[in-house]
Amino acid sequence: MLVSAKEMLEKAREGKYAVGQFNINNLEWTKSVLLTAQELQSPVILGVSEGAGKYMTGFKTVSAMVKAMMEELNITVPVALHLDHGSYEGCYKCIKAGFSSIMFDGSHYSIEENIEKTKELVKIAHTMGLSLEAEVGSIGGEEDGVVGLGECADPAECKAISDLGIDFLAAGIGNIHGKYPENWPGLRFDVLEKIKEAVGDMPLVLHGGTGIPEDMIKKAISLGVAKINVNTECQLTFAAATRAYVEAGKDLQGKGFDPRKLLAPGADAIKGTVKEKMELFGSVGKA
Repeated sequence: MLVSAKEMLEKAREGKYAVGQFNINNLEWTKSVLLTAQELQSPVILGVSEGAGKYMTGFKTVSAMVKAMMEELNITVPVALHLDHGSYEGCYKCIKAGFSSIMFDGSHYSIEENIEKTKELVKIAHTMGLSLEAEVGSIGGEEDGVVGLGECADPAECKAISDLGIDFLAAGIGNIHGKYPENWPGLRFDVLEKIKEAVGDMPLVLHGGTGIPEDMIKKAISLGVAKINVNTECQLTFAAATRAYVEAGKDLQGKGFDPRKLLAPGADAIKGTVKEKMELFGSVGKA
């Protein structure tokens, strides 16, 4: 059974660890994340971008697949199915589709419109028993065609959004989606400290978890980050393992390609990445 992310993130904040959000893109991806979470007894958040949802034919398909897979695999650890960087319209679609958590990314609106739309969605999500994540300050890099410059969030705006009753907050602190450039200056912990001071016990979210050095990850957790998103690293791992398998000629079965064998190395590689991140985030055994 899917659960809201609210309780798992409050426990993570209090316990000084973070729950990993691993974005899913297909059946194999989802299976790998769920099995690893169960093996490590770690709570987990399955992230779905609007692009990935469309690729998998729609949010209803994703929701039905995840729920059925959890039942068939006897998954007992806490699992939240979460819309990642959702639009206003996308949030409503996921609420109807049976997601247990949504993110409304209103960072590209004026702060006034961000507040207005977030306030409306908080009320509806909480009525339905869903958790809601909001964003202040655009996260850098590219996410479903939307490019952000890695702005640092205004602590006063973070407080205004957190006061609306959201469950956790994504605030830009110099983090970006995708691979980090060599000249990346690092996370702005001075900004994170000010945001933490402004929002109090609100669980904070660190997007762009791929490529951030371990010491920065641990420091961010110590300053209130309770959820860390990982997507690019899983994509790179999956692609590299699949490419190596194909180049080795092992995918030839005499009668063409067997997709189950072709995708198996990538799925196994994702398990390794998820395990490594859960151990780094400190969520192992916290289910």
